[in-house]
Amino acid sequence: MQTHHRGRYALSLLALPASLSLAWAQEAPQTLAPIVVTTTRMDTSVLDTPASVTLVDGPDMRDAKLQINLSESLAGVPGLQIQNRQNYAQDLQVSIRGFGARSTFGVRGLRLYVDGIPATMPDGQGQTSNIDIASIDRVEILRGPFSALYGNSSGGVIQVFTEDGAAPPELSAGFAAGSYGTYRYGVKASGVAGAGDSGIDYLLSATRFTTQGYRDHSGARKNLGNMKLGLQFDDDSKLTLIANSVDMKADDPLGLTRQQYESSPRSAQLAQEYDTRKTAKQTQGGLVYDKQVDADNALRVMLYYGQRETVQYQSIPPAAQLNSPGHAGGVIGLKREYGGADLRWTSKLSLAGRPLTLIGGLAYDEMTEKRKGYENFLGSGPARQLGVQGALRRNESNKSANIDPYIQGTWQFAEKWTFDAGLRYSTVRFDSDDRYITALNADDSGDARYRKALPMASLRYAATPEISLYASVGRGFETPTFNEISYRDDGLSGLNFALQPAVNTSVEIGAKAALAGGLLTAALFQTRTQDEIVSADSRDGRASFQNAGRTRRSGFELGWSGKLAGHWRSDLAYTWLDAKYRDDCMTPACLDPARPDKHLQTGNRIPGIARQALYAAIGWVPPTGWRAGAEARYLSKIYVNDGNTDTAPGYFLAALNAGYVWRTGAWELNTFARVDNLFDRKYAGSVIVNEGNERYYEPAPGRNWSAGVNASYSF
Repeated sequence: MQTHHRGRYALSLLALPASLSLAWAQEAPQTLAPIVVTTTRMDTSVLDTPASVTLVDGPDMRDAKLQINLSESLAGVPGLQIQNRQNYAQDLQVSIRGFGARSTFGVRGLRLYVDGIPATMPDGQGQTSNIDIASIDRVEILRGPFSALYGNSSGGVIQVFTEDGAAPPELSAGFAAGSYGTYRYGVKASGVAGAGDSGIDYLLSATRFTTQGYRDHSGARKNLGNMKLGLQFDDDSKLTLIANSVDMKADDPLGLTRQQYESSPRSAQLAQEYDTRKTAKQTQGGLVYDKQVDADNALRVMLYYGQRETVQYQSIPPAAQLNSPGHAGGVIGLKREYGGADLRWTSKLSLAGRPLTLIGGLAYDEMTEKRKGYENFLGSGPARQLGVQGALRRNESNKSANIDPYIQGTWQFAEKWTFDAGLRYSTVRFDSDDRYITALNADDSGDARYRKALPMASLRYAATPEISLYASVGRGFETPTFNEISYRDDGLSGLNFALQPAVNTSVEIGAKAALAGGLLTAALFQTRTQDEIVSADSRDGRASFQNAGRTRRSGFELGWSGKLAGHWRSDLAYTWLDAKYRDDCMTPACLDPARPDKHLQTGNRIPGIARQALYAAIGWVPPTGWRAGAEARYLSKIYVNDGNTDTAPGYFLAALNAGYVWRTGAWELNTFARVDNLFDRKYAGSVIVNEGNERYYEPAPGRNWSAGVNASYSF
């Protein structure tokens, strides 16, 4: 069986010289160790997993990279569209097969996990700010029907696993710098203490990142710490302690109109006027206990708890706040506490004399938040001061929670045939207690509860030891988040509890083949959604949402990753995604003749989603000495609103990198330098979907450079 992690460096495969193709043909491919995927909970190899799943190595994510954003290293995953907004106050823009594309900030519609601990809250809000790239062991990206087994907002699943400590102990330090005053500093220590059946493995990592930012008013700084401690009691039981903390401060440059984007893409005049910015502090910890009860039964228990505090200053005009008694103000203050547990039992059995594995579990997650809103100004007239905290305009206590029993199994009912099935019953609850009630601001308290059974099934045929074919089907659902029910689209006060969950049905057929030292994957899929949640309006800091009826996402994914001749490695990923609305929207917002950008009609494309994406890469990566590589990426145009009245143009980007790895005794020195956007293309790196003031565009930098060095010592 041959499988392979993604390669480390990149270049357009069209540029491969004929001599390389000849060398590949003359050298027999190496047989590589199987790679185990855990995201489906069945611990199978990539080849044997009946789902679209991509595994990206942590070392590959660090080689010749600044190690600041996941977008640096996940662009080559089929079906995954991950964009750097150049705005650290709003996080990355992440979507999988179109799920999550509507998000104006943070991550929506997807499930994120770090070492098994959710980075997505029960209501579906997620964030990536606590992910420490310096200590990542691997990232698994799951797409398609299998994702439904993770419950609410699981249009796709991104699982991050950090490194375990290993012998011999190692201490490393790194430094990197780049364009626009960007710097990263980091230290990491790992190792193992103890002998025999018991011991302690540890990993400690700390990183500081600062930047002045490509755009005006886009500076940021972030301090990040990560700890992982493994206590091996004996051969059959282990306790893992995980903790991480992040302290971030970032200016928000806001989006630009088309005219601003074309004439002055680095400008941020409105952001400077209101001093828009965000601070966030988060600390969380978790425990994972694994017990092999006997040869056929295993227990896994996960517990976690965290706190997050966020303050964000927006660019809402004072008039909008003063003229609306129900307005929540231009400053957001959030304090959150969250936690939960996942209890899982695995049994290896037999049915009709054939192997059967069953998994049963129960997941509970809870999030409580204290949300306050303040005016973003003091005074009046010429003496008015903007970008400061003013009078209280909102005060509420919110709670969301889910409780999800689940069961899944895999049965190899014939030598080459395997059947997988699962069911998750998800219950999500929302409660809001309004504590800001005045004569002109009514009580906005309320509650809502959503329930849905989420089945999944797949059938796999192992045609040969190197070729696998599969088909799968599943049903998922996505509730609105607390941010999405905060405002009603009719302009009245009160939470928008009329907003219904979106329910989707996905089907997929796929093929995988281990060949030529790598893995070739292909998948054809379609997802039909009822009550798709879309933006109704977004202006003056108030984003409201509505159910848009039916949508359809049809697509094709192709990927290849592996080793060519000698030390050559390459990657190729192609995605075609046709995402359209299947119903006309008949709400007043959709029919307003003055707002063609809101005219959502049958056949309109879902905004925020590129129809085509291509990534190709090649690199020369010997274990020591000189290294070099390059990459190319193409993304087609992206519609910015439901009315499809404008687009962010498509673009092609190229990058080059080079480095040197030197080892002597216990020391290793790894250096790199790279140039991104080699041809200095002008493009919008991401868009703010349905932005009510038509400030859709978030410009990306032109040609830019980065370089770094990492030194490590093994004791």
